[in-house]
Amino acid sequence: MPFYRFENLEQKSLTPDLSSARGPVIEGEYMYFCLVHKVAGTGSEPHYHPNELLIFPTRGEINAIVGKDRRVVTPGTFVHAPAYARHSMKATESGDLSYLYIKDKTWTVVGLAADQAVPDKAFTVDEINKLIDSGAQRQVVQGQSQAIVEGLNECYYPLVESLDAPQVSARRVYWIEGERLAFGLFDVPSGYAEPELVSDHEMFIYVIRGELQARVGNEKRAVGATEVVQIPRGTPYQLDTKSSFVRYAMVCSTPWLEAKIDNMSPHEREQSRIHNSAN
Repeated sequence: MPFYRFENLEQKSLTPDLSSARGPVIEGEYMYFCLVHKVAGTGSEPHYHPNELLIFPTRGEINAIVGKDRRVVTPGTFVHAPAYARHSMKATESGDLSYLYIKDKTWTVVGLAADQAVPDKAFTVDEINKLIDSGAQRQVVQGQSQAIVEGLNECYYPLVESLDAPQVSARRVYWIEGERLAFGLFDVPSGYAEPELVSDHEMFIYVIRGELQARVGNEKRAVGATEVVQIPRGTPYQLDTKSSFVRYAMVCSTPWLEAKIDNMSPHEREQSRIHNSAN
């Protein structure tokens, strides 16, 4: 099914021993596309994971750390955490927090404590919740942490002043491409004819303002604010602006990620739990 509303999906605690984050997970072939919620004043302990992480707040403020760089991040600013980067995201005391949260599928969405080594096998969300709900704790993995703290360069990207920023006069695209995942913020005015294309990569679209007429394969639907469109790799699609303008976020897999996952060995697939659903 290519069309989703997050509010219609089950919410789960994503890493309950390290973070207050709860939210639904849409699982693609190459990435997890999530909307995370955190109550004011709560958040995550410093942690890391072997996959790349993209963060784009939609409500509230984040007390964010990536490596050693601490910032207060508001909607309109994109945050990139490279694979293995130590980070922490906490809601400020000013209010609850929501943000788009996207990870590649070389690992699950379950993070690792900053001082712990990478285990032989990732936890799924259901497994870590079952363990913590039972009153147990993760076993300490022997070895050195692979968390990266130094040399991460600039990881914060202010794109617009707010998600309610005024409509612009022309089509505008901000595009940020990491090793494994790419993120774009689009403003598209009415009357702009998006061409029919075949997706070279897996794509997710989250509508922020306005309304799209989206066709994915043979399915067509009007898609409004807070709705999600999933476009599998190799699928024909077309996006048309139905309102005076539309603002949306797009995430794509990269050739590096596709080659990595498509060519994983059985051991690598077992370690990353890539054959499991509901990660």
